[in-house]
Amino acid sequence: MAAAIPVPPEGFAPQDDRATLPVKHRMTLMWAIMFVSICQFLDLTIANVALPHMRTSLGASFDTISWVLTSFIMAGAIVTPITGWLSDRIGSRRLFLIATATFLGSSALCGAAHSLTEMVVFRALQGAASALMGPLSQTVMFDINPPSKQPGAITLWGTVSMVAPISGPFLGGFLTEYLNWRWVYYVNLPLGIPALIIMWMLLPSRPLSLRPLDRFGFGTIALGLGSLQLLLDRGQSQDWLNSWEIIIELVVAISCLWMFVVQTTSSKKPLFNPALYKNTNFLIGMVFMIMMGLTNIALSATLPTMYQTVYGYSVITTGMLMAPRGIGLTVTMWMTNYLAKRVDFRWLVGVGFSILAYAMWTMSQWALEMGRDYIVYSGLLQGAGLGMIFTPINLVAFRSLSPELRTDGAAVLSLARSLGGSFGISYIVTMIARVGQTSHADIAASVTGGTTPIVDLSTLVGLGGDTGAAVLAMINGEVDRQAAMIAYLDNFHLFTIVLLAFIPMTLLLRKAPPSVFTEMPVEH
Repeated sequence: MAAAIPVPPEGFAPQDDRATLPVKHRMTLMWAIMFVSICQFLDLTIANVALPHMRTSLGASFDTISWVLTSFIMAGAIVTPITGWLSDRIGSRRLFLIATATFLGSSALCGAAHSLTEMVVFRALQGAASALMGPLSQTVMFDINPPSKQPGAITLWGTVSMVAPISGPFLGGFLTEYLNWRWVYYVNLPLGIPALIIMWMLLPSRPLSLRPLDRFGFGTIALGLGSLQLLLDRGQSQDWLNSWEIIIELVVAISCLWMFVVQTTSSKKPLFNPALYKNTNFLIGMVFMIMMGLTNIALSATLPTMYQTVYGYSVITTGMLMAPRGIGLTVTMWMTNYLAKRVDFRWLVGVGFSILAYAMWTMSQWALEMGRDYIVYSGLLQGAGLGMIFTPINLVAFRSLSPELRTDGAAVLSLARSLGGSFGISYIVTMIARVGQTSHADIAASVTGGTTPIVDLSTLVGLGGDTGAAVLAMINGEVDRQAAMIAYLDNFHLFTIVLLAFIPMTLLLRKAPPSVFTEMPVEH
């Protein structure tokens, strides 16, 4: 049986350097939470590269197989806003254990699925459980650590949450190529099951709170975010506003989200505590989380495709080329944990965005014929910039919230990062398709006998047959590759401008007190 964990009977305010929810074997529990977090964050990107194999195995079409990703994203968007309320009503410990067990069970079911319908249902269940696990894991990391240990704890958690999505495409490709696509889901079990057992033995619980549920507020934000995610995921395939489906989803998203804002400002018991919106650092941190989703999740999901289709690298090589982002991020994240005690965190965040912008600018200078060292260099810079932003923003946002608001705050930040990633992926995919199509037409128009002196195009057309068709297909493939490269470079140019525009926003942050970053002496 799990040991009974004492819960503070009155409020949450820690005294001196005591944790909100002190536990025995704190480090063991932290590593258990890290293992389930690895599983959760990996699933944001790990399944993308396995879709072609799933399509064949499940008998799905090119259009319907995308629901494997869409169902996961939509379920997460719908469930995330209610995380805080569920935690208060049934207990944070019980909810975390149920969510983790559901996540692992649905992962096993996804791996065993034999039809597209089964896969979509199980992925939706997995997405809903994953949406609960993210905010709860971040909240627990704050609750079980005293203030002096919280910077290190959030750095550890942040390293996992940022590196895991980067590693997802590589791990997914490796498992698919050398084992089977089903191992993309089964891989969660060896890590997750032992971690779940440890959590069941050690995890404490927050006090229950019977706060009422704002049903209208939850209904509007759930429907609005679900419609928005569906719009972003299917927009390009449905030709955006030329499709009635996309128009209806846009109207529903705008209407519902507007009603949610009105309900939140007018209700006496809104879904989220109004104190969240009155906290300047938290609001600015939420905006920065959107940018983190754009620059980490979106790029993690799209760069592997670029490396494989434009540069022709294998899955293994692609994974190796993604690794420098994780290395740079890990190094600077731990360095920032040290520097934040001595330097104004706003300078760190501003420098982080500057490094990110410079990294995107270097990527906008890439060429079709270049060595891998340029990719490694840009990847290290990206990781370095992200690492300098994540820890200070999370610490300032969370330390400025009272402990009872942490779960709601974590849910909002998680939702902001998820939306940023969805917007980023949708924009990149759309730009690649549209700019690529325009560039293909421009390049193809310039392919003449003068530009291909070795090959007589008129003769190839006249020859017909397999030889002529094969050579023309090779030329068209090269045109496609160059057009795709132009589209990617345009994306990198725009990201550079957006990141530069965000640097002045660091001035809107309020200076944090030294106790936010400085380790406090422990009184014995």
